[in-house]
Amino acid sequence: MRQVFLALFVLLFAPAAFAVQPYVTGTPLPAADLPALVSRVEQALRADGFTVVGSHRPRGLDAYASVVVTDPAMLDAVRAAGGVAIVAAVLRVGIKSDGTVSYMNPDYWYRATLRSAFDAAQPAIRSVQARLAHALGAGTPFGGDVPAADLPSYHYMFGMERIESSRNELASFASFDDAVRTVHDNLAKGVARTAPVYEVTMPGAKLALFGVAMNDPEHGEAWWVGTIGPDNVAALPYEIYIVGNKAYALYARYRIALSWPALGLGQFMRIARAPDLIQQMLGRVAGNP
Repeated sequence: MRQVFLALFVLLFAPAAFAVQPYVTGTPLPAADLPALVSRVEQALRADGFTVVGSHRPRGLDAYASVVVTDPAMLDAVRAAGGVAIVAAVLRVGIKSDGTVSYMNPDYWYRATLRSAFDAAQPAIRSVQARLAHALGAGTPFGGDVPAADLPSYHYMFGMERIESSRNELASFASFDDAVRTVHDNLAKGVARTAPVYEVTMPGAKLALFGVAMNDPEHGEAWWVGTIGPDNVAALPYEIYIVGNKAYALYARYRIALSWPALGLGQFMRIARAPDLIQQMLGRVAGNP
């Protein structure tokens, strides 16, 4: 009887308890100059049906880069989910000059960002997972264990922001088109020492997503990513998203913690200023003074 009880306990609670990690290591590439490695990764991704929408070399982190792609079926799933799920419109692949390749684990990121729409998107998610593994290799997951059941409502610790925090809002506009135009134009101008990396817009759904390089030498990516660990480069670039007539950015106590969940509180305290600095920087891109 005791054995039966234990078996039932495992069956009931194991699915909710299993952990997921945010990144997967790919098959290493021969060391080469970074532009050549980026080009090779882009070709592999295109060959497996992904659309490359941008690449990013974080200023001040010279050995690292990322490639950003979309997938047609996943874009349909994001459009159907709506709202903050627009942040799931892209997948990011990290590259290091020694040939190390890593990529976002779809199972982790889509649980966190699609949330209640995750189950409906399963066919597209399985396809993405299989094609990433084929294009880049399926190595060891890494980055920190998070229980799968916690990801839809993830927060780093009590009192910290979740995915739909009110602190995400950057600015409000007269229309969706005005919001897109403002963010697009300010990125092109390099406001707050930023630069555009990619843009995904869904005008019919009034959703948009912009990848933002933060190049400020004192407060930009090189500072906070370099402090907490650039091997999670597939977390970059950061993003601004638009839903309807409002521009948002995931508040960094959520966004950075979701991207670096293995870090201890003491490590995060070393970049304690980053969340507000990032929000101010992206707020300026959204038109705030």
